Amino acid sequence: MRSIGVGWLDPEGGNVNDRALDEILRRQTARCLQVMNGGSVRIRPASAEDEPQLLQLRQALWPETSAADHLSDIRGLLSGKPRSTLPLVIYVAEDRGVLLGFVEVGLRSHADGCDPSRPCGFVEGWYVRPEDGGRGIGRALVARAEQWAREQGCTELASDTWADNEASIEAHKALAFEVVDICVNFRKRLA
Repeated sequence: MRSIGVGWLDPEGGNVNDRALDEILRRQTARCLQVMNGGSVRIRPASAEDEPQLLQLRQALWPETSAADHLSDIRGLLSGKPRSTLPLVIYVAEDRGVLLGFVEVGLRSHADGCDPSRPCGFVEGWYVRPEDGGRGIGRALVARAEQWAREQGCTELASDTWADNEASIEAHKALAFEVVDICVNFRKRLA
């Protein structure tokens, strides 16, 4: 049972349970996709022609990664041979030839807070250009990631972000993700 449903209010008024929350989110996502697809913004699978713009978007999201590493990842994703052993795809939001954002979604054998007996969808990366924020583009990208995960047989979608990335945390919460864990990861090099 997802605790996020507790105390949520339906936009029309009243408390909702998990099933009702899922239905509200489905309706909101459907409206968002209808608006996006009815306008000039399209959510679609990335293609080789997107490589230069994807590079810019990925560098904005992950500036610590080199351009060469980004290009290697992009080319692997677009050729169907990502670094991951499990499926991983990338969808873009495009408006008249300009990429406004992207989402990378894949399968993971497990994720914190998810049912450990089955694979789950995992948002590996999600980015919308700052000047395009507030237009529902991020919501539409995540809705497409959810659809892909369902098509793979998943019943859950997980994601992560840095503990101090409040904007990302709020964006996730706005899409009904719930915080399941906060941890500090360690590593020790063995000689």
